[in-house]
Amino acid sequence: MKAVLLDWATMGPDLDISELRALLPELVLYDETENAQIAERIAGAEIVLGNKVLISESLFAGAPEMRFIGLTATGTDNVDLEAARRHGVAVANIRAYCSQSVAEYVFACVLHFAHSMGPYTKDVQAGAWQRAELFCLLTHPIVELSAMTLGIVGYGELGKTVARIAEAFNMEVIVAARPGADDVPDGRVSMHELLARSDVISLHCPLTDATRGLFGEAEFRAMKASAILINTARGALVDSAALAGALRDGEIGGAAVDVLPKEPPVDGDPLLDYEGDNLLLTPHIAWGTLTARQNAIDELTANIAAFLKGESRNRVD
Repeated sequence: MKAVLLDWATMGPDLDISELRALLPELVLYDETENAQIAERIAGAEIVLGNKVLISESLFAGAPEMRFIGLTATGTDNVDLEAARRHGVAVANIRAYCSQSVAEYVFACVLHFAHSMGPYTKDVQAGAWQRAELFCLLTHPIVELSAMTLGIVGYGELGKTVARIAEAFNMEVIVAARPGADDVPDGRVSMHELLARSDVISLHCPLTDATRGLFGEAEFRAMKASAILINTARGALVDSAALAGALRDGEIGGAAVDVLPKEPPVDGDPLLDYEGDNLLLTPHIAWGTLTARQNAIDELTANIAAFLKGESRNRVD
């Protein structure tokens, strides 16, 4: 059975794929695949695997042997699911593989800002502690997490994992109603209330028509001046120019951004040019612990094994 994995380099070089190899002995790994190479590489393959490679409608007609698309990610926006249905191709994603990794990233960022780690480190490097008359410096705010309210937008597996850790820190947790919903169900709050009350807002929702540009100028004006925005979900949820402006003008206190609308950001982005200390910008690494990436391969293998047995596991088609 011919099988291809089109963007292996996105998973890193340090993973155990022996079980995947045993399941698919003819598996061919490609570190990277350009759009112009996809059709040739999937030709004749029954199993097509990938992370971010775009499987568009036009590719299905040229790959009649394709039976299964396995993703090494939760997001499915890079696969034309309707075309997959029409051509009888099963599609499966992976779930809950990186929840701990992402949650740890979120709280690394929260603690960085809440305890003013960056400013205090700069003070020491500049010699301020060495010149101090007292044993300590208290020149920047330090806030206990127990005094903060965390607002979560997107309450799936990731959002719930973040909430559990927040509760362990004795934070108050509030959850926004689903963006685009007509009502606010019990146990949720409106976006308006979440913006007004939250000291930290963490995004964990998918990118849809209802969530694209969810945070722009109006939302930043509605947030507390001390509030922190953390985005580990999708870059296009946030208007980058509006966020840079809000950070620069002090409309919000800080932001940690791990995702941008285009990745890699070869065409630039306003956040890449922002030089303030109140922005943490990282290259889509919140998910990337060794444990999480191995979980991804193990989940992918389990999805394939289930498909070959005629079972449905993590199917999204």
